[in-house]
Amino acid sequence: MRKTNIPSCVALALALLATSVMAAVSPKEAAQLGTTLTPLGAQKEANADGSIPAWTGGLPSNAASVTNGFLGDPFEGEQPLFTITATNAEQHSDKLTVGQMAMFKRYASTYRIPVYKSQRTASAPQEIYDAAKKSAVATQLVADGNGLSNFSESRYYPFPIPKNGIEVLWNHLARYRGTNKLIRSVQAAPQTNGSYTAIEFEEELAFPQYMADSDRQKTANILFYFKQRVVAPARLAGNVLLLHETIDQVEEPRMAWIYNAGQRRVRRAPQVAYDGPGTASDGMRTADNFEMFNGAPDRYDWKLIGKKEMYIPYNNYKLQSPKVKYADIIQAGHINQDLARYELHRVWEVEAVLKPGQRHIYTKRHMYFDEDTWSLVEVDHYDGRNQLWRVGEGYTVQDYIKGVSSYAAIGLYDVIAGRYLVMGLSNESKRGTEYDLKSDMSDFTPVALRNEGIR
Repeated sequence: MRKTNIPSCVALALALLATSVMAAVSPKEAAQLGTTLTPLGAQKEANADGSIPAWTGGLPSNAASVTNGFLGDPFEGEQPLFTITATNAEQHSDKLTVGQMAMFKRYASTYRIPVYKSQRTASAPQEIYDAAKKSAVATQLVADGNGLSNFSESRYYPFPIPKNGIEVLWNHLARYRGTNKLIRSVQAAPQTNGSYTAIEFEEELAFPQYMADSDRQKTANILFYFKQRVVAPARLAGNVLLLHETIDQVEEPRMAWIYNAGQRRVRRAPQVAYDGPGTASDGMRTADNFEMFNGAPDRYDWKLIGKKEMYIPYNNYKLQSPKVKYADIIQAGHINQDLARYELHRVWEVEAVLKPGQRHIYTKRHMYFDEDTWSLVEVDHYDGRNQLWRVGEGYTVQDYIKGVSSYAAIGLYDVIAGRYLVMGLSNESKRGTEYDLKSDMSDFTPVALRNEGIR
């Protein structure tokens, strides 16, 4: 009897432990949201010396003028407090990533980090704050962290008070991106001499909660729908990618289709996941490098290291300005850092290590998430030899009209090959991001995909 009961007790204890790890926070903890914490879970107070100010609600909706959908710069004319270069980088290394330090080494004469006064501009609509509080007490991890339960009603920020690394990641994956929208953007992968071909995209993003004909039961495991059309150059124009992004991608893998304009055919595209090649990226990014990281988390173990203060890309209104041309931004080695803006902010630090038996070209990812927005802003990618390979930087910008944190651009720098890829540029687009599109479920079906081709 004693021998029989001991394993049973151990099993019960392990089950209880697993339950406590996966459980949502208590109502008492959730009550911190909007009081001692910001509504999305960041520390509300300033840091010790005031270099990071207290959060007071973010930018007002009239922070600057908006022209043709392009955001004006609320901090126009502001000058950097100081600039970090290769000569003084070591003095600031405690607030820089390994990847940033590697960029100073690789591009000693050109790479710089202009540091501006920290501005806590993040904000979101009240209904998103309400959703985050609802998520905090209801949402739980399932399937070893690869899925979420009790999430289909709230839909945003499942773990605003995270307890582990994968919960931090989920806040990035399920962050508020605004309503259904259309984005026109450019991607480029410059050669080492700076020459490049601009790949132009039109991208539609739609969410079940903003689609009038959405069936709640059928879309319970759908995070969003995504459609990406290649507009230029002519040799690629007409190709279209369609995604149904699922929440639990292990139980129900991401569904993807590609319309090939040359063949005039729609095909399933299971390669649009993990380390499959990114669209028209010249091999410079993986599918899961889009938006810094996307997709299923199941191939990695996610370790929460903690919080720290770092210099990260922030409030990059100048980089997104329609007054700036792509040729002003895209240079040899890296983007024009004089157009970038960095600030001191608190970040969540997470290390993702490839699980034994799993395959991915990145064996480790060292990641930093902005505490105010949960946007992933810095990632160091390591290859199979555990050597730093690619450095990712997300140049965030706050849409003070819609209450959305997005990226003015994303750079992915290969510090071994000396090349990089930049995506998400919109400076020369006809207009800025368009929100509140009327999207139907029928717009995001394989049957409709053939009609998206332009030839």
